[in-house]
Amino acid sequence: MPAGLSLHQLPALNAALNGTSAVLLFIGWRMIRTGNVAAHRACMLAAFAVSAAFLVSYLYYHAHVGSVRFPVPGAWRTAYLCLLASHTLLAAVIVPLILRALYLALRGRFDQHRRVARWTFPMWMYVSVTGVLVYLMLYKLPAFL
Repeated sequence: MPAGLSLHQLPALNAALNGTSAVLLFIGWRMIRTGNVAAHRACMLAAFAVSAAFLVSYLYYHAHVGSVRFPVPGAWRTAYLCLLASHTLLAAVIVPLILRALYLALRGRFDQHRRVARWTFPMWMYVSVTGVLVYLMLYKLPAFL
């Protein structure tokens, strides 16, 4: 666990890592659209590193805490569970796609990289953004209802 952080602070850290990943992904996407390959590469490698840090922190947290039940009943619970299901499914699917896109780019196989990245980018962005939403709904929403 990072120095100075307690176990109950990890969900907020995880949300910050997901949000940072989303920002880096967006900037990286903009950079490649404008032809700035070096900035694109830097952003995407940083997004990968931040996402990897998230995964380590997430697994550490849940290994020590277990699953956290959504405390609000009714429509909010249904909405949360639908969001969580789509987030979790795509989070599992996206890992091999990210690794493949990264591998192809680092090998200079840019035509194949582009084909994989067209699918990978929107799913990775969705997982990063919905990760923040899952955090907000699970840890912050109950205080407002």
